[in-house]
Amino acid sequence: MNSAQQTATPRGSAPVTAELAPLAPRAGLRARLLVIRAHPRHAALAGVLALSAVLNTYRLSQNGYANVFYSAGVKSMLHSLHNFFFVSFDAGGLVSVDKPPLGVWVQALSAKLFGFSPLSLLLPEAIMGVLAVALLYRLLARRLGPAAGIAGALAMAVFPSFVAVSRDNGVDSLLILLLLLACAAGLNAVETGRWRSLLLSALLVGLAFNTKTLAALLVVPGIGLAYFACAPGSLYRRGAQLLVAGLVMAAVSFSWMAAVELTPAAKRPYVGSSTNNSELGLTFGYNGFGRVSGQIGGPGRVPVRPGALVPFSPKALETIRKHRAARKGSGAEFTGSSASLLANGRNKNPIPFGGPTGPLRLFGTGLGDQAGWLVPFAFFGLLALALLALAEWRSPEPSELRRRRRRDPRLATVLVLGGWFLAEALVLSMSKGIVHPYYASALAPGTGAMAGAGAVAFVALLRGRMRWWALGLLAASVLATLGAQIVLLHREHYMIWFIPLLMAGAAAVFTALLLRERFAAPAMALLFCLLAVAPAAYATTTWMAPVEGTFPAAGPKAAAGAGGVGVSGSHLQTYRQLIRYVQSTGAGSRWALFTDSAPTAAPFILLGLNAGALAGYSGIDPALGGPGLARVVSRGEARYVLLGGEFASRGGNRATAAALHACRLIPPRVWHGPEISPFGLALFDCAGRQRALAAS
Repeated sequence: MNSAQQTATPRGSAPVTAELAPLAPRAGLRARLLVIRAHPRHAALAGVLALSAVLNTYRLSQNGYANVFYSAGVKSMLHSLHNFFFVSFDAGGLVSVDKPPLGVWVQALSAKLFGFSPLSLLLPEAIMGVLAVALLYRLLARRLGPAAGIAGALAMAVFPSFVAVSRDNGVDSLLILLLLLACAAGLNAVETGRWRSLLLSALLVGLAFNTKTLAALLVVPGIGLAYFACAPGSLYRRGAQLLVAGLVMAAVSFSWMAAVELTPAAKRPYVGSSTNNSELGLTFGYNGFGRVSGQIGGPGRVPVRPGALVPFSPKALETIRKHRAARKGSGAEFTGSSASLLANGRNKNPIPFGGPTGPLRLFGTGLGDQAGWLVPFAFFGLLALALLALAEWRSPEPSELRRRRRRDPRLATVLVLGGWFLAEALVLSMSKGIVHPYYASALAPGTGAMAGAGAVAFVALLRGRMRWWALGLLAASVLATLGAQIVLLHREHYMIWFIPLLMAGAAAVFTALLLRERFAAPAMALLFCLLAVAPAAYATTTWMAPVEGTFPAAGPKAAAGAGGVGVSGSHLQTYRQLIRYVQSTGAGSRWALFTDSAPTAAPFILLGLNAGALAGYSGIDPALGGPGLARVVSRGEARYVLLGGEFASRGGNRATAAALHACRLIPPRVWHGPEISPFGLALFDCAGRQRALAAS
């Protein structure tokens, strides 16, 4: 260890780089393998990665196509490069998926290579989850030592929401992996000052932007601040490098979006979930600032239009009115904690939003059981790591020594990973718009990093001159974490028997820390493992039932999905009967069936029918009007329209309204469907009704 490293290490703490020294060049391959095989940290890392793999993949096939909206989009994208590039939800290219392309592109490429099946869509997400855990270990071990890496990787691997999204086919696993790679490149840039590392970090953030838009930018403040404060070179050079990196990030971020915007609207799908057929509007509106400031579709602002449902008959309409008055919305409009329980004890409907905004939101209903288990320990761990990094800055030192301390890897880690942790926590706590509980999965890397780094920082502080300060900070951390876990276990009625063991174990370990300084490391390891038990056990509840694809969540009471194509039992039989009728009576050449919303169309697509959604995902997109529907009907490209089902109460668009008034209702007995009921399905035949459709 050189003099700079010795100076930067607080008195009484173990150097964090000693165990990372490379083997001497003269050591042979056999010696290297023996050292690798013999070192306990590799066995511990293998155990953590094995745990992550088991959590992510055990009984994975029961999830079926999980998020059927994305799965149907992937199947449609396989029809043509045009659909692939524009991420079309339907094979006919009417409406696009309401996310950037990279996440679904990965799934489509997997389906192309291995065949379209549930596991070809789900396994890449599970594998990316394990890779993210391994990457977090690498990030922390290089800078803070193997113990920090193993602890951080363990905390991330058992993070319940992270496990839930790793078992689903959403885009969050890829987002997390890309952002961790961006942080790794950013930390390398901070340490070396090299252009290529900084530009690589910017490139990776841009790719993450093309996975989940503005959610990717929450790592940028930490990386930028760390580079500006800790990287080598003059302030002018660092500022110029950050400016160029920002331009690269913007160029990569908006490249695909620019291609969509420059393509004439008639030659591409309508931008799903937008109001103006614009990716810019979707990015900065519905998928962007609307999530923070509040938006239609968010808590308390779910659109329900009284006249929107299909008036099958006066009697059916009256039944629908009574049903709506009792439920204040359709069966598809979720109400969170008011959802009733099924006979198996699970919620009938998923919890769609986090609880009330505020500093305790991460521990409330919706987000708490998905994320709150180790957040207090991570927060106090961040404080401990920051205190350790800044411990020697108080005394006056020569400028060269201060410069070296400024480049302490612990300080850069606090700024990059701790900054990401704080940014995610703040946005999740204060956003007023659509914040689904599974969004908490993005908190997993920061929570794991700060919990693992904090555990090592506590040990170093307990062995140094700030022992009593460290004990006070650790006591607050343990009490807050115990309080959060006890509240969550009681509220979820899960592992109540474990609470006395948790409290007794924590008390015993803290007593050991208090009495003997030399017990600091093993006692902290025991404490950390003890605090990881509850979230790890809670994460295993994702094995108990198929994931709810749209709202993936852990928990013994979390709403479950149907598996397969997203519908089961009598509903699946209804879908098959309707498909047989449509195919046997002359379906359209481009769209065999139109529905009002994408969730209703997705099972049909997965069952092999070329279906499309007239009003996009939520059933309100102005993707097509009456004249537009008239044109595709006149060309023989479409004939049947299915109204009702999920999101039917939201109002539809002009095309669904035109079909309702101009097309002929086919009695359910003709296609062997169920009797008309509130929020049921109604099939309309639009053949020969072009003039009436155009006039609607």
